[in-house]
Amino acid sequence: MYTWTPHPHLVPFDDAVRIGDLPTSPPDRLGKKEAVKELERHVARMTELQPRLYARDTHALLLVFQGMDAAGKDSTIRAVLSGVNPAGCKVWSFKAPSEEELEHDFLWRIQRRLPERGTIGVFNRSHYEELLVVRVHPELLDNARLRSRSMREHIWARRFRSVRAWEQHLADNGTVILKFFLHVSADEQKRRFLDRIDKPEKNWKFNLGDVKERGHWAAYQQAYQEVLDETSRPWAPWYAIPADDKPTMRATIAGIVADTLDRLDLRWPEVDDAMRARLQEMRAVLEKA
Repeated sequence: MYTWTPHPHLVPFDDAVRIGDLPTSPPDRLGKKEAVKELERHVARMTELQPRLYARDTHALLLVFQGMDAAGKDSTIRAVLSGVNPAGCKVWSFKAPSEEELEHDFLWRIQRRLPERGTIGVFNRSHYEELLVVRVHPELLDNARLRSRSMREHIWARRFRSVRAWEQHLADNGTVILKFFLHVSADEQKRRFLDRIDKPEKNWKFNLGDVKERGHWAAYQQAYQEVLDETSRPWAPWYAIPADDKPTMRATIAGIVADTLDRLDLRWPEVDDAMRARLQEMRAVLEKA
């Protein structure tokens, strides 16, 4: 299993988290130009390391992005992965579950989208919606086909247990998991919503339901706090990234991803003596052609 190193934004594995103590503005904010250069440097590292991840074929990398509306998930994913070969990376956005998905357990649809070894998978929202949106709106459980009383009893504790065990199983089998909570403030979310209203080119991004969900801010913060407490573990850590400053946020996340790939020791695969001999034979054939 991958060994994690300390990071200022790493959510502790063995201590309670007070979400009110987590910053939404970066303590070490970078200037915009500096942040862009830092992002470019980390993206270049990922561009170099991704082919090695594919060639080694020993690990998959799973990036999970969660955050309140307007936290910057879409733009951050686009910026951080701008140097990645699309052939080795897939992004999945999880909306409300379909009728087919509701007929299965809550992890079923996520399991189907996991990255294979050698590739990068990105979840724009994820299985954690079942511990966030559904926690804030428990009436959604009525759609989940949980018809027996036993299926509903202690459901949140059981789902936390399932997620921890499932993520550990993935890690034990070569999936490196990085989870990012983009921690935006209520004031900054409001500013971004207003920006979407005031700028015609951004009107399409405004969702009328977002304002209604904003009314549940406190409940979401409590839900996020429990998610971080219950599921930040050595095999699947959470990083609480201050999201009020997008350039710094993107550079920070790109650095974490690049550092993680770098520590996997992704050396190019080596062939044995027999294969090297065969290669020399093929060289001779090609030279005569």
